Amino acid sequence: MDFVQQLKASVDIVRVVQDYVRLRKAGTRYTGLCPFHNEKTPSFSVNPALQFYYCHGCHAGGDVLTFLMQIEHLSFHEARNTLAERNGIPIPKRSEYADEDTKLRAALYQMHEIALEEFQSQLSSSQGAEARAYMAKRGLRRESVEHFGLGYAGKSLARTLEGKGFTRQQLEASGLVGHRDDGTYYDLFRNRLMFPIHNESGKTIAFGGRALDPNDKAKYINSPETPIYKKKTVLYNLHRAREAARQAGRLILVEGYMDVIGVYASGLKEVVATCGTALTREQVQTMKRHSSSVTLNFDPDSAGSNAAEKSIQLLLAESIRIHIVQLEGGLDPDEYCKVHGGEAYAECVTRAKTYFYWLADRARSKFDMKTAEGRVDAFQFLLPAVQGLTDKIERVAVANDVASYLNVTSGLVLENFRKLAADKRDQSVQQSPGRLSESDRILISVMLLDADARQQLIPSLKELSVIQQSPAGRIYEALFALDEAGAPIHYANLHDRLEDIERKALSATLLGGDSNDSSLTLEAALCCLDTLRSKERDGKASEIKARIRDAERAGNFQEALALMQLL
Repeated sequence: MDFVQQLKASVDIVRVVQDYVRLRKAGTRYTGLCPFHNEKTPSFSVNPALQFYYCHGCHAGGDVLTFLMQIEHLSFHEARNTLAERNGIPIPKRSEYADEDTKLRAALYQMHEIALEEFQSQLSSSQGAEARAYMAKRGLRRESVEHFGLGYAGKSLARTLEGKGFTRQQLEASGLVGHRDDGTYYDLFRNRLMFPIHNESGKTIAFGGRALDPNDKAKYINSPETPIYKKKTVLYNLHRAREAARQAGRLILVEGYMDVIGVYASGLKEVVATCGTALTREQVQTMKRHSSSVTLNFDPDSAGSNAAEKSIQLLLAESIRIHIVQLEGGLDPDEYCKVHGGEAYAECVTRAKTYFYWLADRARSKFDMKTAEGRVDAFQFLLPAVQGLTDKIERVAVANDVASYLNVTSGLVLENFRKLAADKRDQSVQQSPGRLSESDRILISVMLLDADARQQLIPSLKELSVIQQSPAGRIYEALFALDEAGAPIHYANLHDRLEDIERKALSATLLGGDSNDSSLTLEAALCCLDTLRSKERDGKASEIKARIRDAERAGNFQEALALMQLL
């Protein structure tokens, strides 16, 4: 058994998937909302016996390595290494296990770890005095500084990385250094308080830097995109927040690094932020994997309110429940926690308004609610957010609620829904693949699960021509080929040998059966084999009868007589 097969056999796919998807046990399988497309009814299934997952909505499917590759945007080798490291399984040191892209990404991870160590070291040195003074002014406690790995960027990282022997390609791809026209390198982050940014596995992949010089034009700068850092998919602090989010049943979304640290230190650990960019659809989908409820707490200024409005549309498109926190005194989350304490902040989060009441209050402040025209304008302002709801009944109910809140007639609601073709349809998905017959499902499943049954069934199945003619013909052929080659016979190996259409049919059938299925026994498979034999006999009989008719029409009675004896 090679290392990859050994690795997959040693790891429980359910435990791996549960780190990213809330699963519920359903008989012999586990189900949940698919992390790869928007849905409200669970169509995502994990089969622990076959060590495979499959979504009946978007048809995503594969083994544990495929899942890691899709969910964390990793290469095959990175997924393999990540899975091995998390489970304490030594990785063979063989060059063929890494391609050039993987080697580059491995170097970038290493460079970011070196940068993290250097920034932390410089923070405690004489160079970091200004950064320490700033943190003291902001009320940052030592435990928070250490927990979040804050540091200080001086002017020595480029020299350090060059001295470690990294190549020009690796240095230029790192997002940590720039190069001058004369070919020398310089630090991209200089005289800044540094916030490390992590992926969901907890690896450092980028940095955010807060300027300490008030004359610096950019208050914050963030790492550029690199092979290991895609801004639109990453959320600051998610690797720490995801377990707390599942326990709390929500995520709190704030605007900045300091807000995350302040809220986290106050006791609410389910807090995340974007990394210096506007909220993206990919980030929303990432949040939804951990909670279907998001509480927004953006800064109370106009920029924060505008960002909240835009974020609401993205969250609604993914069917996420939204609440809005409004803090007194014009304070941002970090300041509020320091002034009023964690308990007061937690109470504000608990009392947060549903998003459409917050929007309605925004509308009331924007338009003249004393006039009919102003009330209609306010409702038109709110309508896009109402339209963002994917559930038709909820959409109408919310629209009527908002109309009542704004003192607008319910007739206006119906009129606007007619104009906008109110039935917002879910994003279309691919047509469902065909499913195999019940006999094929039982036979293939039993052969995958039971080596003894496989040895009894395969010789008999190979003799049946009806097998090659069935929709499952190529699946049987691939299974027979694995058996002849002496290769390990399991779902992943079989899946890898098939074309896309057969893969989908196999996944839809074997991973979509009755979750309480007790029919996968050798006895049941032998009954299916008898059914196929009967079908084969019937088919041969029909063929002989047709040949008899042809012989009789041609006057070849001797051939007809011989065929009748055969029949």
